[in-house]
Amino acid sequence: MTNIPETGRTPRVQIRLVVIQILVLSLLGTLGGRLWYLQIREGSAYQKEASGNHVQQVVDPAVRGSILDARGVPLADNETRLVVSASRTDLLKQKDDGKAVLTKLAGVLGMSPTDVLQKVRLCDAKTPQPCWNGSPYQPIPITDEATAKQALQIRERSEDFPGITAEPEAVRRYASPGKSNTAQVLGYLSPVTDDEIQQAKDTSSPYLRSDQVGRSGLEREYDKELRGKAGVTRYEVDNLGRVIGKAKADAAEPGSNLVTSIDSRVQRVAEYQLDKAMKAARQQYDSITHENYKADSGAVVVMEAKTGRIVAMASAPTYDPNVWVGGISAKDYKALTGKNSDYPLLNRAIQGQAAPGSTFKVVSTAAAVNAGYAWDGGYPCTSSYSVGGQVFKNFEGENFGDISLGRALEVSCDTVFYGLADREWKRDGGINPKPGEPKDYFFKTAHQFGLGKETGIDLPNEVTGRVPDRQWKVDYWKANKDAWCKSGKKDGTYVEKIEYENCLEGNKMREGDEINYSIGQGDTLVTPIQEAMIYGAVANGGTEYRPTIGKAVISADGRTVQEIKPKVVRKLPVTQATLKGMDEAFAGVITRGTAAWKFGGWPQDKIALHGKTGTAEVYGKQTTSWLATYSKDYTVIMTISQAGTGSGASGEAVRNIYSALYGVAADGSIDKNKALLYTPQKGLPKVRTDGTIDSPKVSKDPGKDFEVYSKQGDKKTDGGQTPGATTASPSSGNRDTRRRARRRGSRRMLT
Repeated sequence: MTNIPETGRTPRVQIRLVVIQILVLSLLGTLGGRLWYLQIREGSAYQKEASGNHVQQVVDPAVRGSILDARGVPLADNETRLVVSASRTDLLKQKDDGKAVLTKLAGVLGMSPTDVLQKVRLCDAKTPQPCWNGSPYQPIPITDEATAKQALQIRERSEDFPGITAEPEAVRRYASPGKSNTAQVLGYLSPVTDDEIQQAKDTSSPYLRSDQVGRSGLEREYDKELRGKAGVTRYEVDNLGRVIGKAKADAAEPGSNLVTSIDSRVQRVAEYQLDKAMKAARQQYDSITHENYKADSGAVVVMEAKTGRIVAMASAPTYDPNVWVGGISAKDYKALTGKNSDYPLLNRAIQGQAAPGSTFKVVSTAAAVNAGYAWDGGYPCTSSYSVGGQVFKNFEGENFGDISLGRALEVSCDTVFYGLADREWKRDGGINPKPGEPKDYFFKTAHQFGLGKETGIDLPNEVTGRVPDRQWKVDYWKANKDAWCKSGKKDGTYVEKIEYENCLEGNKMREGDEINYSIGQGDTLVTPIQEAMIYGAVANGGTEYRPTIGKAVISADGRTVQEIKPKVVRKLPVTQATLKGMDEAFAGVITRGTAAWKFGGWPQDKIALHGKTGTAEVYGKQTTSWLATYSKDYTVIMTISQAGTGSGASGEAVRNIYSALYGVAADGSIDKNKALLYTPQKGLPKVRTDGTIDSPKVSKDPGKDFEVYSKQGDKKTDGGQTPGATTASPSSGNRDTRRRARRRGSRRMLT
C-alpha cells in the first residue's frame, strides 16, 4: 500500500506547487525590477518625453540673407508684404475640402476661384503648374500682394475663413538696380518638399516646413549660407490645448549676406548691349538662307582677367525672377518652359554650348607649336585645300601666300590650320593608327586648356562642352551605331549620307574630322564661360583662374567675413614666347584684322584691346556669332545664336561695353570720371551691426550713366563704319559672310 501524506498531496503535486511558487515570485521580481527601472532609473527621461507630447512648436522663419553686387547694391533682398495663406490640413477637415471658403476668399482678393483652387492643390506627375510643390502641412501662400483692407476683412471675419491667415511676412524681392535683372545668375526660390526635409533631417542644416530653398543660380549654390536658422518657441499645453507655460525658445538667426563680384552698372550695360545686338541682327539679311537672321538667343560674360571674378553675366532671352515669388501662375510658367518660350530659364553663359568657330584657333595654334611647328614658319595660306577629292575653301578665296601662325590668327586663314591638322593626322597614323602611336596634339591641347570639362564656376548645372577626341568618337559611335546603320543611305540626302558614313567608320578619326576640328567646327562644343577662362588666361600671361561670382559671405551683423578668394586652376600649355605672339596677333585682329571695321578710332595706344572673331556653322540653322576679346583688365565674350558673323553681330556691342568700362567716348577720347568702372573693385561693402548695408544709391534714371557710350556705334558713315574706322579695308565689313558662302562646298560634321 502507498503511503499518502496527511495533507493528501503526493510528492509530484508538491513539486509542481513549488515550481509554480518560484515562477510567481520570479514574475513579481521581474515586474518590480522593471517598475524600478522605469520610475527611478529612467524616470526623468520618460517624464520629459511625456511632457513633450504636450509641447507645441511655433516657428519664426529666419530672414534670408541678401545677395549684393560688388559695391553693396542689393540684387536680391527682402521686403515685408501682407501674405494670405491657406492651411491645407484645416481645409480638408471641412465637408467640401474647403472649396466654399476658397471661393469666398477669391472674391475678397479679386482673384478667380479657379486660380485660388489651383494654388492649393499638390503637385504630382499628372498635375500641371500652378500647384503646390512644398510640404502639404505648410501654409500655402495664395497671394503676397494683399492690401491692408483685404487682410483686415479676412482677420475680422475669421469664422468665415477657417484655415486662412493674413499676416505680414518677409518676402523675397529681386531688385533691378539700373534696370538689370541678372535673372539666371540669381536664380529663384520655392518651398521645401517633404523629401528634402527627410534628406536634410540629420545634417548640420536641417529644413523646416516653412523654409524656402534655392532652385537655381546663386540662390541654390549658396542656399545654406543665405537661409539662416529659423527660430522655434516651444509652449507647454494641456490636453485642451491651453498654454500653461513656455518650455524653451531658440531665437531665429538671420542668413548671411552674399557679396558678389557683379557690378550692377556693368551688368546693365551688358544686358542692354546684348539685347541691342540681337535686335540689330534681326534686321540683317542672311544671303545663305534668304531671310533675316533669327538671333534667338545669346550670352555675354565680362570677367576680370587677373582674378577670374565675373563682373557681368547676361543671358538672353531673360525673364523677371519675381514671377516665382508667392507661387508662379500657369501663364508665367508656360512662358518660361513652353515649347515656344526659347527657354529663358537657361543660363546660356554656362549652359549654352555651340561650335566655337575661329575663336577655337587659339587652341589650334598652341597645339601646332606644341607639335613642333615654328611660330614664324611659312605656312601656305591658299584659297583652298583639297583632301581626297573634297575641297575645303578659305574665306573669299583669299590667298596670302606663306604666312606665320600669328598672321594666320590675325586674318583667320582657315587653310593654314587645315594643312597643319592634316599633317598631324597623317603623322598620327591616319585613319588606322597603330596602338599607342597617335600623339593627338590638337585634342590633347584642348584638354590642357580645360575644354571638355566644367570650369567649376560657383553656379549649379554648368555643362561641360565637348572635345571630340578618339575616345569620344568610339563612345558616341557605340551609342548611335544602330540608328545610323538603320537610317543611313549611300546615295540619300546630306544627313543620310553622313549617317551612312558614320555607320561604317564613325568610331575612327577621319581626315575631314580633324581638319574641321582645327577651325572649331564639327563636333566641338564650348560654352561662353570656357572661352572667357581661356582668353582671360592669354590676357594675364597664361594662368587660368576658376571663374567665380561669390566674393564674400558676410554675417548679418557684419562681424564675420568669409572671403572667397581667386583660385588658380591650371597654366596654359604654352610658352611665354607663344603667348606674346598670340597677344600681338589678337591686337592685330582689332586694328587691321577681321574686327577692325567695328573698332576704328579706338584709343589702342592707351587701352589696348585684343580679340578673335568666330562664325560657326550649324547644320539646319543660321550661323552662330562669336567674339572673344580682352584688355589688360577684362575679358569680354559675346555669342549670339543664328546672328551671322562674329564681328558683324557682336562687334559694336562689345566695343560699347569696353567704352563704358573705360569711359571712352565716340571720338576716342577718355574721361575717367565718367567711366562706370576703370579698375576691378577691390574692397568689400560694409555691413553695419544692425544689418543694414552701406551701399551707393541707384540713380533714378540709371540709363543715362551709359547711354552716351552705348550710342556711339549708332552713328555710321556711308561706308557702314564707326567714325574714324579708316584702317579696315572696304570689303572687310562683309567678308565673314562671303567666307561662309565660300565654305559651302566643303563637307562638315556639324552640330
